[in-house]
Amino acid sequence: MRKEENKEAFREEYRLLGLRIAYYRKRAGWTQEQLAEKVECSWSFLSQLEANNSARVHAPSLTMLFRIARVLEIPVSKLFEE
Repeated sequence: MRKEENKEAFREEYRLLGLRIAYYRKRAGWTQEQLAEKVECSWSFLSQLEANNSARVHAPSLTMLFRIARVLEIPVSKLFEE
C-alpha cells in the first residue's frame, strides 16, 4: 500500500484526531494561531490538521502529536480516545 493510500484508508480517524485537537485547544482557550506558535508549526498546517475535510488528508508526525499534547497538558492518548 502506498503512503497516500494508507492515509485514505484512515481518513475518518484523521478527521476525528483533528476534532479532538480542536476540542482541547478550545478548552485551553487558545486560537489556532496561539497553539501553532506554541508547537512551532504554521497556522495553516494546524488549521488543515483540525479540519481534515479537504481532498488531501493531513497527517501529523508523532513528534507533532507529542508537542501538541505537551502544550495542551494532556496525555497524548487523549487525542485518540473514542
